[in-house]
Amino acid sequence: MPLLVMKFGGTSVASPDRIRRAAKRVGREVANGYDVIVIVSAMAGETNRLVGYVNEIAPFYDAREYDAVVSSGENVTAGLMALTLQEMDIPARSWQGWQVPLRTSSAHGSARIEEIPTDNINSRFAQGMKVAVVAGFQGISPEGRITTLGRGGSDTTAVAFAAAFGAERCDIYTDVDGVYTTDPRISDKARKLDRIAFEEMLELASLGAKVLQTRSVELAMRYHVRLRVLSSFEDNNESAGTLVCDEEDIVESKVVSGVAYSRDEAKMTLISVADRPGIAAAIFGPLAEAGVNVDMIVQNIAEDGRTDMTFSCPTDQVARAEKAMRAAKERGEVNFHDLVADKDVAKVSVVGIGMRSHAGVAAKMFQSLSREGINIKVITTSEIKISVLIDRKYMELAVQALHDAFELEKAG
Repeated sequence: MPLLVMKFGGTSVASPDRIRRAAKRVGREVANGYDVIVIVSAMAGETNRLVGYVNEIAPFYDAREYDAVVSSGENVTAGLMALTLQEMDIPARSWQGWQVPLRTSSAHGSARIEEIPTDNINSRFAQGMKVAVVAGFQGISPEGRITTLGRGGSDTTAVAFAAAFGAERCDIYTDVDGVYTTDPRISDKARKLDRIAFEEMLELASLGAKVLQTRSVELAMRYHVRLRVLSSFEDNNESAGTLVCDEEDIVESKVVSGVAYSRDEAKMTLISVADRPGIAAAIFGPLAEAGVNVDMIVQNIAEDGRTDMTFSCPTDQVARAEKAMRAAKERGEVNFHDLVADKDVAKVSVVGIGMRSHAGVAAKMFQSLSREGINIKVITTSEIKISVLIDRKYMELAVQALHDAFELEKAG
């Protein structure tokens, strides 16, 4: 039998009625001749509730017990989904991560998937089971403990299962009906994309687009898993949603496919750092050890053997970065005059595989921002992306201006 993987996010299974609605979608695919692996998240809000309980009881918790608690939300959903399908006379069975078994690393709270053996589930398909309902977000460590994959981990679970089982496609059902050229809440001209390349989706996900988890897109790109993003709340046909696929599957793409943003950014500057070999390692080594996710990096031209080093990081990691740098200074590893943090910035990016073969994208982007009186603080580029750091108060204006400048409301 051909196989499909269908993943339902928290809002899609937030109540018994929504679980029934999702089950009907699964039933339609079974009627179309597919065996189906359904990956489910916890009901909307359930994981936050469980995390709250853990923090209330043990602020400095044992990560192994944290995983045992927060993974239980997916178990409930999986059981309810299997029961719903059985009530529809569809042979279904729920599976927790350890029953598959989905083997992971021992990094509790952010485990990496290492192996998904297919024998157990395939043997049940051979015996007449039509749907395997698998609890997303969880696995089992080499020590036999329950692990979790980090927030959004059910997306990663779904793609990993699609790769392991050679699924025809992996459908991600969520509360939006696809991937848009930008956030429709910011620009009413945002247009749903029929197709988007893995690389573009990966950039958009890493730059702030919340539709898919970054790790899931990385996996899909590595194993060429065709992903489809669909709405749980609309009736979908075969061409609905957005297909995330190889670049070769897109006949012709626009130079820029989308505009992404992240408002929770901070700009940090080390003033008057010694300009010497190894200084970058002396700065960013301690930041990495402290768990600070550094993004954009700019080093000024040196004068009299001193320079300024600027980098960006999430706003909730500023205190951690400051502590790491002060400690490095006390140890004599880094000497700087001052450390200045600006938490009132945002990152805005344009993304498109067409940028590889078209010149002038940066010029158009900068001219567009200039016309709106928006000053650029930091710039970084890659082959298919240009990102700028600007004052946060101009973020929505910048997104709208760039969307207009690249005429993203127009198809083709």
